[in-house]
Amino acid sequence: MTQAGEIRLAVTTSFQNSGLSDVLLPQIKKDIGLDVQLVVVGTGQALKLGEAGDVDAILVHSRKAEEAFLKAGFGTHRREIMYNDFILIGPSADPAKIAAAETAASALQKIAATKAPFVSRGDDSGTHKKELSLWQAAGLDPATFGSWYRAAGAGMGATLNVASGMDAYVMADRASWLNFGNKGDLELLFAGDPVLFNQYAFIPVNPQRHPHVKTELVAQLEDWLTGETAAKLINGYKINGETLFTFNATKP
Repeated sequence: MTQAGEIRLAVTTSFQNSGLSDVLLPQIKKDIGLDVQLVVVGTGQALKLGEAGDVDAILVHSRKAEEAFLKAGFGTHRREIMYNDFILIGPSADPAKIAAAETAASALQKIAATKAPFVSRGDDSGTHKKELSLWQAAGLDPATFGSWYRAAGAGMGATLNVASGMDAYVMADRASWLNFGNKGDLELLFAGDPVLFNQYAFIPVNPQRHPHVKTELVAQLEDWLTGETAAKLINGYKINGETLFTFNATKP
């Protein structure tokens, strides 16, 4: 059993890879005396942990899946906290010429047309769900792809490592990319399409489903995450001068 003053929060690997938690958690402890124990998984697994009542709240980034979670009664509500964006990364030689693409869909069509190596998370994470939706929007189905398309079945950092080793294309969130040390010959080649917007949301687990969840402590955390201190820390968090996230929480 966890002690009072401690909660379990399921977060995505992309959030953890960004390094932002190392900034936020000590300040949360200092300001409200709350120990936040992170359970780091993909969005799909985070939602399953919430359904099972194995965590008190979740912080994820896949709106369609979040809304299904709420509709099924597993969460009480959804609060948007911050956003960044997804980007397409690939070898500096850019064999598929995606840097010249005007949309994310056309970038993916170029990769598929040239059968250039592409590494997918393949782990039911928010990033993986987003990638699949982008292929679909481009009129393509990864289930029909050949050996050039590889599913890593891993978190963002591990997937970037595979892509770096293979000199392959990969989709990542900007924060994980900026915080990734083993870039090799990879470069950010495509970004800026509005469809690549990546919103993170906080969802408390429903105490009517799981009476043991620490609703009062979760409310304290939510209040802190949507407050001025969190806004300053999130907006001020940079790597090599680049901002990783933009705070966009609003008070109810």
